[in-house]
Amino acid sequence: MKNRILTDTSVWIEFFKLKSKIGDRLEYLLIENSIWTCGIIMFELLQGVKSEPEKVKILDKLSSLPYVEMTDILWQKSAELSISLKKEGLNLPLSDIFISAIAIENNLSVFTIDKHFEQMPNLKLYRI
Repeated sequence: MKNRILTDTSVWIEFFKLKSKIGDRLEYLLIENSIWTCGIIMFELLQGVKSEPEKVKILDKLSSLPYVEMTDILWQKSAELSISLKKEGLNLPLSDIFISAIAIENNLSVFTIDKHFEQMPNLKLYRI
């Protein structure tokens, strides 16, 4: 079965800015049609753009990917995940909680270089 991977903003930044092993792997996964995206990832990438060409480059790449919408159920699941993490004494970024809930509910792995995703229960991580 083909990988279904939600790529975190940290990996996209590597892809767009640097020549790296992580960026090369994302390029391979894009060719394999394994990459998905969502609104929070698009938001995080676009809020950091410094020029119109950079914005166009990002939107061009993301617009061709399968897109997961944030639904009422996903908002609820995100809140439940946040509550369970706080009970364990973990206060993780809301954007990463949203990404994790989207991935868990849609059976997607997350490709990231951010270590705190390892603390998310029931989240599958894509490793290279």
